[in-house]
Formats: sequence, C-alpha cells, structure tokens
Amino acid sequence: MDFELPESTRMVRETVARFVSKELMPHEALIIRREAERGFSDDSLIPSELDARLQGRAREIGLWGIDVPEKFGGQDMGMLTKCVVVEELKHCIVPFVLPPESPNLFMLNELCRGDQIDRYLLPYSRGEKKSCLALTEPAAGADAAAIKTKAERKNGKWVLNGSKIWISNARRADFMIVMAVTDASKGSRGGITAFLVDKGTPGLSVPTSFPMIGEYHPYEVVFDNVELDDAQVLGEVGHGFAPLSKRLGVRRLEIAARCLGLATRCLQMMIEQANTRVTFGAPLADRQTIQWWIADSYQELEMVRMMVYRLAWKLDQGDTDVRKDGSLVKVQGTEMIGRVVDRAIQLFGGMGVSKELPLEYISRMVRVLRIVEGPSEVHRWVIARDLLRNGLPPA
Repeated sequence: MDFELPESTRMVRETVARFVSKELMPHEALIIRREAERGFSDDSLIPSELDARLQGRAREIGLWGIDVPEKFGGQDMGMLTKCVVVEELKHCIVPFVLPPESPNLFMLNELCRGDQIDRYLLPYSRGEKKSCLALTEPAAGADAAAIKTKAERKNGKWVLNGSKIWISNARRADFMIVMAVTDASKGSRGGITAFLVDKGTPGLSVPTSFPMIGEYHPYEVVFDNVELDDAQVLGEVGHGFAPLSKRLGVRRLEIAARCLGLATRCLQMMIEQANTRVTFGAPLADRQTIQWWIADSYQELEMVRMMVYRLAWKLDQGDTDVRKDGSLVKVQGTEMIGRVVDRAIQLFGGMGVSKELPLEYISRMVRVLRIVEGPSEVHRWVIARDLLRNGLPPA
C-alpha cells in the first residue's frame, strides 16, 4: 500500500498553497466584514469584481478543470487531487470555489446525453455556467426519497409543480438539477427523475431567501406549471435516485475535505499561539491542557485525512457505491472541525471570539456542516444499517 500522494498531486497542492497565500489570505478581513454587515441580504461575500479577478488568476496558473475529463477540455486529475485542492483552499476563509464544483460535475458527466453535453456539461466544465441542485423540500430533508414535487406528462410535455427549500445558489444558478416524482407508486425505486431547468423558465421562481448562521444563504424555489421538453430529462425517466445518491456522496467527501483545510488552519494558529503567548511566567506550550488540545486535534485531523483520501482514491478506481463511506467522512469531518475550532478559540481566549481572528467565523460556518447534506444522526443510521445488514467489510 502506497500512502504517498502522486507527484502530480503534490505539485498541484504547492501551486494552490501559493495561490492561497498570495491571492486569498489578503482578503480575509474583507470577508469577515462583509459577512458581519450583510445582515438579511443575500449579497455575495466575495465582491463580483474580486471573484472575477481570482477566477482569472486561477486559470492563468493552471488551477482549472482539475477533475474535468480530458475530452471536455479538463485536466482529468481525479477526485484525490480535487480533494487535496479543496483542502488547501480552505486553509483560508475566503469562500473561493474553483469551478466546476465536483458533485454536479460528477452527475452531469454521468447522465448528460446528446445536446445536453453542449448546452450544460461543456459550459459548466469551462466555468461559463453555474448550477445548483434542487432537492430538499419542507417535508423531505434528510429523507430525499420523500420528495413531493411532481412532474406529470401533459400534451407531450413534462409539467413540474411543487416547491424546494434550503437550495444554495438558486438565484445565481444558470440552470438547476431538479429532482421530481414521476411515479409516486415506485418512489425512489423507479419513480424519481432528474430534470434540467434553465434560469428564467416560465413558472420558475425563487421568492424567498433564508439568512443563516455563517456564510450560507439558501433559497426557496417554486415550480408553478413549469413545462419542460423531453430534452430536459437528465438521465432516464424514473432512474434519478441512484445517480443522485452518488452525487451526494461526492458532496459529502468534498465537505470533509473542507473541514480538513479549516482544521489545519486552526491547528497552525494554536501551535503558533502556544509557542509565543506567555501567562504566569511560562509559555502556553508548557501547559499540559494545551499540549493535549494540540495532540488530540492533530490525531483527529490525521484520521479524517486518511478516510478522505481513501474514499477519493476509491472513486478514482471506479467505485460508485460510496453511500456508507460518504456518510462516514461526513460525520467524522464535520464533528472533528467543530472540536478543533472550539479548542482553538479557548486557547486564544477573548481574542478567539473577536473578529480580529477568523476563528469565530469558522466556528459559526462549520456548525452548519453537521446539518447540510444530511445531519450526523442520519449518517450514523446509514452506517449502522449497512453494517447490520452486511456485516463488517474486509479489513
């Protein structure tokens, strides 16, 4: 077993580290201020002109299309490299994202056919279009199979009716991947279909937004007799749930990679502060409690890193059944960062809860991660259900 990252991945990581240090870190204070001042508005935390400049700079240095297939103009470096890139980017709190985001790319690459490749997959791969997933509903959160939004055949069209809630990027997306029920009698086993719905389609509206803790600001999406052609069906009619499950697994892996980057930043800050801060005539580094906080944080971080890298590697080997492992990394990653940032805040004391440092921002941002993409309790149930049914997997 080779636990070394490929040389190409290490080189990309070094490039991202330089990008973070030079291009992102100088804007942390701006992000903290914009998040504090935006109140109930849904203003982007990164000003549009700054985001455009950062995207341009990333393209110049080759940080583009990391996991996009070569046939679509990407670098096709796989999920392991993409996870390393995401981890490195989250050493900084600036919410910069290298397009395209992996989860929707994964689903579009698997399902797009014919004209959909030119209309959606290619422009999405090039960063020319943004997308979002419209899945969650008021009565269907963690239980995705319980969605009620319907797509019915009428006069040769698909007609969508229903509503979604907590949909990230809904107002900024050029198109949505919408999950809808096409056969209520079959449910998730042949009765749920994915549709591609363009921004501005008649009957589609995004009437409400929800100010939340941290940087998230999701939306309500309403479908009122939205008419779609057969060309807007993504994949096969009735068979949208299995590809969705794979897509959710990729998102959970990406979230865990974010947690790794944020936890590494917190741990670096803890070590620096412990070595420089003197209280009662001795550095904090001499206090056993501080040593244990640092030791425990490092151990937990390294254990999550191994799980994240292993799952990314499995995806790169073609493994598509990642439900249990996706739940595993989601639970461990999001709960690990919560503990690490809490220790960091305690170590810094009053400064830790001030906006002079990024720690209080991180603590609020990561609290959301234990809920989005499935709460920890549901993921524990998924893991236990699999083990009780199938027993322990081979070591």
